[in-house]
Amino acid sequence: MKRLIPGALCALCVAAAVAAAAPDQGIDADALSRHVRILASDEFEGRAPATPGEEKTVAYLIDALTRAGVQPGGENGEWVQPVPLVRAQVDGPVTARLTVGGESQALVNGDDVVLQTLQPVQQVEVERAPLVFVGYGVDAPERGWDDYKGVDLRDKVAVVLVNDPDFESGAGDFDGRGMTYYGRWTYKYEELARKGALGVLIVHETAPAAYGWATVRASGLSPVFDIERSDAQRHHTHLRGWMQRDLAVSLFKRVGLDFDAEKTKAQRRDFKPLPLGDASLSARFAVKRERVVSRNVIGKLEGAKYPQESVIYSAHWDAFGVGEPDAQGDRIRHGAIDNATGVASVLELARALAAGPRPQRSVLFIAFSAEEKGLLGATHYAAHPLMSLETTAAVINMEMFSANGPMRDIASWGNGRVSLEGDLERVAKAHGRAYLHDPSPESGFFYRADHFPFARAGVPAITAGAGEDLVDGGTSKGKALIKEYFADCYHQPCDRWTQAWNAEGHAQDTRLLLALGKEIANGHAWPQWQAGSEFKAARDASARARE
Repeated sequence: MKRLIPGALCALCVAAAVAAAAPDQGIDADALSRHVRILASDEFEGRAPATPGEEKTVAYLIDALTRAGVQPGGENGEWVQPVPLVRAQVDGPVTARLTVGGESQALVNGDDVVLQTLQPVQQVEVERAPLVFVGYGVDAPERGWDDYKGVDLRDKVAVVLVNDPDFESGAGDFDGRGMTYYGRWTYKYEELARKGALGVLIVHETAPAAYGWATVRASGLSPVFDIERSDAQRHHTHLRGWMQRDLAVSLFKRVGLDFDAEKTKAQRRDFKPLPLGDASLSARFAVKRERVVSRNVIGKLEGAKYPQESVIYSAHWDAFGVGEPDAQGDRIRHGAIDNATGVASVLELARALAAGPRPQRSVLFIAFSAEEKGLLGATHYAAHPLMSLETTAAVINMEMFSANGPMRDIASWGNGRVSLEGDLERVAKAHGRAYLHDPSPESGFFYRADHFPFARAGVPAITAGAGEDLVDGGTSKGKALIKEYFADCYHQPCDRWTQAWNAEGHAQDTRLLLALGKEIANGHAWPQWQAGSEFKAARDASARARE
C-alpha cells in the first residue's frame, strides 16, 4: 500500500510519529498532533471516499497500524473491509424555479436551495410539482404522533422542518431540547420516501439544524453516497434537498401564510398537512451515478483469554475532500478536528495497547469510511461484522477532540441510556476530571456518529469527544471556541492543523478512553442498555450468546 503515497513521504511521517512515542510513554500528545497534521495536510486532499485522498489515507493508516504492532483485522487476513457504495453527483448545471400565483422565481442551487438525488436515475425532472407543508414530518405511533394524517404525497414535494416538534418549546413528547432520531434530516428523507413523496425540501434554520447554511451548501454540493441497494427506488425520493429559511418565509407569505405561525402549529399533535396554495417547484439536472468501493481499515489485538469477545475503538477517517474555495482560495476541506483527531486516537490507542500485556478480550481498531455520507462505513460493518456483534462488549467511538489544550472534562454524545456513560464518568473522576453528559442535546449528535449503527444492532456503544471546560479559560472560553468552530470551520477549509495546535487535552481524553477500554477488555462483564433505551430489546435478544 505504501506505493500509493508519492515518494513514501507519508510512510516516513508515520515512522516519525510512532517513534516519537516510546512504549513507556503511554498516550503521546506530540504523536497525536503529528497524525492530525499529516492526515489534514493538503497532500491528503480532504480524505473524501473514492478519491486519491482515500488511497493516501488508507495507506497511511495501514502503515501506522503496522508500526503500532497490531495485526490485520479486515477481510481475508488483510487490513481492509471493502465497503461497496453508490456515488451520485449533479452533472452540469441545475435549473430550478418556484412558481406562485403565475409568477416564476429562479432558484440558485447552493444559494437558495441545494438539490440532489440518490434514486437510480440519470436525469431528475420535476415540472410544476405542488408543494405541501408537512410540519416536522414525524410518524411516531409509539408517541401518538402523526404529521401526515393520511395525506397523498404522490407527485408532490414536501416542505419539512428540521429537528423535533419540541425544539422551540423545550418540552413535549420528543425529549424536550434533546433531539430524537425523528429530528434528523436523514429520518425526514427516509420517512418521506416511505410516504411516497416525489421530493423533499428541508427548511434550514441554523439553531435547530446546529450548523449554518455554509455547512449545508458544502455538503449539498458534494457527491452523495449510499450503500448498494437492489430497491433504491423505494428508499429515496426522486428529488431531495434543503431550502433557505428566508425563501420559506417568502414562499409562505406569497400564499397568504405566516411561516412562524404555521411552524408553531406544527408543534402540536393535531397538526395537519397544509398544501401551499398554488405554489409549485420545477427542477432539472443530470446525474452521474457510479459504483465505487471504499474501505474500512481495521487492526486487531487478539484476546489472550476470550479471543471471540471484542471491544471496538473507532473513528471515521473521511472528510469532505475538495470543494469551492474559501476567502483565502483554499479548496481543501481538511477535516482536522472532524475527524483526524479521532483517527489519531485510534492509532495511538493501538500503539499503547500493543506495547503492553495482551488484553483478555480481543480489541479492534477501526477507521470507518463515509461517516460524513450517512454513517455508511459503520453501517456496512454492523451489517457484515468481522467479529460477532453478539459478543462485542462495547464500541468506543471517538469524534472531534479539542486542539485548545488541557481540559477539566470529557463528554459523550447523546443520552444513550447505556452503562458506558456511567463507566466513563467513573473513570474520569478517578483521573481527577469531570464528565459532561451530552453538552448539546438539541444537536442530535447521538444519531450523527458511527456508534449509532452498532446501537441500532443492540451493541452498547458511545461516542466520546471534547468537553467544554478549558484549564486555560474555563467553560465560557470553551463554549465560545466550540460555537466559533461550528459557525466558521465545521466542514469548511479552515478546519485545519496550525502551529497553534495544542494536543494536551486530546491526549488527556485518549488516556481516559484507554483506561475505559482496558477495563472492559480485561474483564468479563458486559455493558448494558438501561431501562427505557430503544436498543435494549435488540441486545436482550442475543443474551444467550454471552452466557
